[in-house]
Amino acid sequence: MGVAQLMPAWVIVTSVAVGYLLVSLGVGLLSGRNASKGPEGYIAGDRTLGFLILYFVMGASIFSAFAFLGGPGWAYSRGAAAFYILAYGTVGLIPWYAFGPRVAALGRQFGYVTQAELFAHRFQSRWLSAILAIISLAAFVPYLTLQMRGAGYVFNVVTEGRVPEWLGAAIAYGVVVIYVLASGVMGVGWTNTFQGIFMMVLAWGLGLYLPYKLYGGVGAMFTELAAAVPEMLAPPGLDAAGAAWTWGGYGSAIAVSAIGFSLWPHYFMKIYTARSDDVLKKTVIFYPTFQIFLIPILFIGFAGILRYPGVTPNEAILPTILMSMDLPAVVVGLFCAGALAASMSTGDALLHAAGSIMVRDFCCVLYPRKLTDGEQTRLIRILLILISLLAYYFAIVSEVSLVALLLMSYGFLVQIAPVMLSTLYWARSTPQGILAGLVAGCGTVIIFQWFPALQWQQIQPGIFGLLVNLVVLITVSLATRPMDEGHVAQFVVD
Repeated sequence: MGVAQLMPAWVIVTSVAVGYLLVSLGVGLLSGRNASKGPEGYIAGDRTLGFLILYFVMGASIFSAFAFLGGPGWAYSRGAAAFYILAYGTVGLIPWYAFGPRVAALGRQFGYVTQAELFAHRFQSRWLSAILAIISLAAFVPYLTLQMRGAGYVFNVVTEGRVPEWLGAAIAYGVVVIYVLASGVMGVGWTNTFQGIFMMVLAWGLGLYLPYKLYGGVGAMFTELAAAVPEMLAPPGLDAAGAAWTWGGYGSAIAVSAIGFSLWPHYFMKIYTARSDDVLKKTVIFYPTFQIFLIPILFIGFAGILRYPGVTPNEAILPTILMSMDLPAVVVGLFCAGALAASMSTGDALLHAAGSIMVRDFCCVLYPRKLTDGEQTRLIRILLILISLLAYYFAIVSEVSLVALLLMSYGFLVQIAPVMLSTLYWARSTPQGILAGLVAGCGTVIIFQWFPALQWQQIQPGIFGLLVNLVVLITVSLATRPMDEGHVAQFVVD
């Protein structure tokens, strides 16, 4: 009798997952050995990232806990509504092709390593830097909470409840914190490359195997679904209550996500890490290929509609299918590792960016004296730990759905779009207009979040906030004194 036959299945599953965590930790610790020790090395990787790492840093961020759990959950409970994920991910990075090289050049010229440093310098406002840091943190914490909840939930399910969610999340993110503390963006880059390749293989393996096992193949699955529940395949799908989702809700979800996608501060910061403009443009061109690897993830959710009715919460459909199919424990362990990879590949980038932004864009601009490079790096590491503890707290007590958390984050991030456009393309914009627009837009999002009855046609709050933001920005800018033309000319594209 083999060792595997003597060991309980949950022990094998946990061992595979822990083995994966140890490999990720080793990759993360080794990758940062050659980076410089100051903020330039810790945050921007000394601006040396090539195409392969940048591609996986950006792409692996799609494969978050949202993709592995929320994506199948939406396909299972809301059908065609889940296609919005593919829609916004395909076009979300295209704006980089236009403004990315210009932003990278300004970063090299002025030494920027964060998003707000560019905007604050352009509009000569330290308060803009501080407000953007707060907006970024407000967007990061829900998204990071989502990743931690996903990691804890997967550990709990595949070990049949023996590892509680709080412990599973703590184990996974203990590893993340260690390698991000030690290696900074280089640790994020190389672990994301390793995790991205691993997730690609696992996603297609599960996405093709489960429909085959349950229906006889992907085509047979959709044929049966079309006959039994045609409403699940008709766009725009269903809303959270199970009624028909409006085109306004569907379209605005795509719009908010697509506009905000390229403006995520932890994505935006990677513009500064690119070795050259060619690397940056090549990343934009090839980035949509990562959507191919989300397709099998959605297959899994569709596979559960007829064979596993009534699963709650809907994010549980993937582990529910796996745990009911009497698969070898090693296979279940690999799924656990894949889901952890999905969570960690997004969470590490979020943690790294959150600590960096709060130091560079908040503490450094408001602190009465200039912080040394060593002080900045130490403070980033301290805040990284504090932010991870804050997100962990919300991950344990929050009951908000994974997709709802993601859309709430995008509602705040989309308010940065007018700032980006004004920075490079509208010379007449002023600091007063930018600040007033940001405050008005974010305030509108908060109001619509608190009072959902105000929404019309299920349109996402971020869209209403964006409209208010633009009106206020333009009105106040035209009513206030223009900025110095010489200063503005350094930034605005002719």
